[in-house]
Amino acid sequence: MKNINPTKTFFWKKLQHHYNRVRKVKIQDLFKEDKSRFLKFSKNFRDIIWIDYSKNKILEETMKNLFNLSKEMDVKSAINSMFNGEKINKTENRAVLHTAIRNRNKNKIILDGIKIKEEVRKIFKKIENFSEDVIAGNWRGYSGKRITDIVNIGIGGSDLGPRMVLKSLKSYRNHLKIHFVYSSDGIHIFETLKKISHETTLFLISSKTFSTHETISNSEIAKNWFISKSKNIKHMQLHFFAISMNYKKSIEFGIEKKNIFKIFDWIGGRYSLWSSVGLSIALSIGFKNFENLLDGAYAMDNHFLNTTESDNIPIILALISIWYNNFFRSETEVILPYSQRLSLLPTYLQQCLMESNGKSVDRLGNFIKYQTCPIIWGETGTNFQHSFCQLMHQGKKLIPCDFIGVIQNPGFSEKCHEETMSNFFSQTRALAFGNFSKKSTKNSNLYKVLFGNRPSNSILLKKIDPYTIGALISMYEHKTFVQGVIWNIYSFDQWGVELGKKLSFQILSDIRNNKEIDNYDDSTNNIINLYKKFKK
Repeated sequence: MKNINPTKTFFWKKLQHHYNRVRKVKIQDLFKEDKSRFLKFSKNFRDIIWIDYSKNKILEETMKNLFNLSKEMDVKSAINSMFNGEKINKTENRAVLHTAIRNRNKNKIILDGIKIKEEVRKIFKKIENFSEDVIAGNWRGYSGKRITDIVNIGIGGSDLGPRMVLKSLKSYRNHLKIHFVYSSDGIHIFETLKKISHETTLFLISSKTFSTHETISNSEIAKNWFISKSKNIKHMQLHFFAISMNYKKSIEFGIEKKNIFKIFDWIGGRYSLWSSVGLSIALSIGFKNFENLLDGAYAMDNHFLNTTESDNIPIILALISIWYNNFFRSETEVILPYSQRLSLLPTYLQQCLMESNGKSVDRLGNFIKYQTCPIIWGETGTNFQHSFCQLMHQGKKLIPCDFIGVIQNPGFSEKCHEETMSNFFSQTRALAFGNFSKKSTKNSNLYKVLFGNRPSNSILLKKIDPYTIGALISMYEHKTFVQGVIWNIYSFDQWGVELGKKLSFQILSDIRNNKEIDNYDDSTNNIINLYKKFKK
């Protein structure tokens, strides 16, 4: 990967000049001037995902300059480096190969002398056999009863990805009840334990290093609860499983070696749902559907790898985001899924984009003076319309947004679905076109005027199924990667989360002693002491 300050490139400077010329352009006028604008600014992915980016403050010249910026920053070469297993995560000296997990071709990928696809196949065979045994009732608890519940204990990427996918694919779920425990407040795990029977529950402890504090704390509670109920620690071998690369710590915890599902160090946590971390997905929707999820992601991988910039959906989305973030100086992007099943997608994308690209040091080790990742937020579309919709239409902030809708909604009320999608279409139109006219302004209440000219992408899914969800997630993963390449940052580390973790261990010991705290700053000392005073 090239290490280039993007602001020093020819096309960044050209885009700045272009922005100065077109920054006051109105979306309404762009449609008046070009009756075929939709055809020029929309893409179709395999008749399952359609992207309409015509309601943006862009001209053909804008996109041409953005594509040339992508070429100048050598994005396609960076893509090849990632897919080929080069160690592009330089700060941790690791390859980035979540794409290899879902790679269905027969080409070999060799990393550090290991044929990793053969390793991947072994793990997936283990996931397949185990998930099918549990679903069919062949794997039973220590008392001989069939398994009814699965508790996935994890946090961050070990929780949010599988939880989001299973929320999206609720109609594909089987009889097994899946519980996700991610909060370390104690309440979450205890409330979960009240709902289950120790005789019919499996615990999946998902931690790459098997040292994540929140996960291990919850796992210890679950383990002690199980032993107290079953009266025999040996019964753990039929109920406890680890998803980890740390076999030593997993075994020390009490998990049998054969019950460990390996995860590799070249898969980052927020990109790990495709790996053994997705065991809860396979258990809930079946292995074949889990494979379909991988196949959808792989299809988008191929599109991303082999399609030229001007037709490449993740590249287009990344460039439009950069256009607003770095030239219009917008500070946020909002994700608005018009389906309750996609309600966790905004939260998932917060982690994917902000943990990846929330950086302020470039790949040369220099502090960055330009903006990197925008703040990602969002809500389901129907809730949006009764909360922050007002700000979107009449506030002073420019907020680019992705509207995500679904065409087919079998098994549910067609009437309700049509009403939901009518709002999807009306909101994107209202944001772009408003209701302003010189004539109406003279005769109407200004409080009711919407000036429009608010940008959005419309993303239509044919339906919500494993294949389409896989492709959608992969699309956003690759958008994230392209932005990181252009901003000249490392997208696959997250050193910003480490200091808080380190401090928490020190503060924990301070909380547990009887002394007044005076070794931090005035604010931290006093807020800890206040907590300790009223905790008694």
